[in-house]
Amino acid sequence: MIVDVEEIDSRFLRRLKSEFDESYLSCFQCGVCSASCPVIEIEGRFNPRRLVKMARLGFKDRVLSSEYIWLCSMCLLCEERCPQGVRIPEVMTALRNLAVEEGYIPEPMRRIQRLLVESGRLYPIDDFTAEERAERGLPEVEAEPEFVKRLAG
Repeated sequence: MIVDVEEIDSRFLRRLKSEFDESYLSCFQCGVCSASCPVIEIEGRFNPRRLVKMARLGFKDRVLSSEYIWLCSMCLLCEERCPQGVRIPEVMTALRNLAVEEGYIPEPMRRIQRLLVESGRLYPIDDFTAEERAERGLPEVEAEPEFVKRLAG
């Protein structure tokens, strides 16, 4: 991989340090986190070590635009087994938060956001579901969820 020095963003490094403690700096790339990660079983290219390393080096655009920061399942296996105590799930959460703030939102998340704003839910409530809810004594679902539109701004 060719590294362009122009890609390194020192403001990104300062921002990471302000988001959470610097435990991620102690990662020495041993691979324990990768060996215990269930996501790797499904998506072999997911590599939490690489994301941490790229973040440590200041590659803001590469890290925040990566689809892989969204794959961490927050199972905590990596954190439990890390000999350095690096809290990968916290790092991934911070990276996701930064990605959203910077506008790096993957298309599936944008679709979810649109569905929530348009209908207040992720799937439509059809007649069958409405009848089931009524039979079980559940309240009727609002057709126009104003509170969601206010939240989404």
